[in-house]
Amino acid sequence: MFDLGILNGTVYANGVWLHTNVCAAGGKIISLSGEKADCRRIVDAGGKLVLPGFIDPHVHFHLTVGSNTSSDDFHSGSIAGALGGVTTYIDFLDVIKKASDIGTEFKKRKALADTGITDYSFHTTIANPSDSAEDVIESGLEYGINSVKLFTTYSDTDRRTYERYIYELLKCSRKYNTRIVCHSENDDLLLKDKKIRLADHEYSRPSVSERVEVMTLAELARDADGLLYIVHVSAGRTIDRLKEVFSEELASKQIILESCPHYFLFSSSVYSQSDGWKYTMTPPLRPEIDRERLNANIDFVTTIGTDHCPFKPELKKHEYTSDIPMGIGGITYSFLNMYGLFGRDITAKFTSGPAKAYGLWPRKGNLLPGADADIVVFNEKEQTVAEDPQGVYEEKQFTGKIQSVFLRGRCLVQNGKLTEEAETSRGSYISRS
Repeated sequence: MFDLGILNGTVYANGVWLHTNVCAAGGKIISLSGEKADCRRIVDAGGKLVLPGFIDPHVHFHLTVGSNTSSDDFHSGSIAGALGGVTTYIDFLDVIKKASDIGTEFKKRKALADTGITDYSFHTTIANPSDSAEDVIESGLEYGINSVKLFTTYSDTDRRTYERYIYELLKCSRKYNTRIVCHSENDDLLLKDKKIRLADHEYSRPSVSERVEVMTLAELARDADGLLYIVHVSAGRTIDRLKEVFSEELASKQIILESCPHYFLFSSSVYSQSDGWKYTMTPPLRPEIDRERLNANIDFVTTIGTDHCPFKPELKKHEYTSDIPMGIGGITYSFLNMYGLFGRDITAKFTSGPAKAYGLWPRKGNLLPGADADIVVFNEKEQTVAEDPQGVYEEKQFTGKIQSVFLRGRCLVQNGKLTEEAETSRGSYISRS
């Protein structure tokens, strides 16, 4: 007798599509089989896709920037994610300068994250640290964190980490199987004027700043044989240049690229609209040529993260970008957006891609026996209308619907709505190494 049987669906398992049944017990996948089995709970997935629970490798819940705090805390953010099929997310510790501070920041963020309804992990985040690269990596691993996030900009707030230190991190990364995760903008190419108008947001942080910095980081990674991960790649021409020079590193996943749905959907022309403030994030949206080239280069993107970080409209509706907290929401509609553009082929970028990049595989991101019973039932034929009154997707119509979502065999979403089980669900911290 199994706890759960998802029957008659088209199952995405280890990169292939199978017409089979998925059975789970004790929170784990037990079998994939065409044979019917006795199950306490049965879900008929006939005509639907059965997918591994999605992994969002890049969210910012309860993020405070200056005097502003993002509008989703870990509880509401994880609910928004669950409604979009996200059963595991990776958030960020607050920035540290000393390795010894990682434990303190871990405990603070974990106490907040324990209010969420889905599973989670963290990235260490550094800001021009004073301790050695090896000490920082080792301290993170003590808490099950095998990724170090850094910024190549924000020198004006002392958050920038400089190339020599990045080089040292990359030299250690292979030894410790730790990803060096980079927000990549060339600091010297950015305008730091405090009176930059909204329409000039992209001009002040031009796409060339990303391209130049990413190429530098890739050269460092090649020389150091390091494990590099570029977050929120915003410009398709960045990937064009990488393909020309670093095709082997991209193919081997030594260099991993992440992007976000909004960069595939919108161009910087929206900043001239009356509601352009809704679309402000860093890096900014790019010119149409970069949006088109990004879509053309989807095969070179390994993971889709949302960079989910919404703020209330009254905090964002300003004339100058220096007065606007940067970030938008979208975790509920991430898969729907990308499925609308690329169809079933996008699935790996939400499942096995992030799982393998960050040491969650094979527990997460797949439906093979032994994996957590994190499952999304997706109806390709139904329509979804977005409910996003404070965001950029309000009333957008999607092809497809997140029908049901299970976390370790527990049903969090049914018929697109949160269940009573979800109200008592609490996620678990997932240690990575």
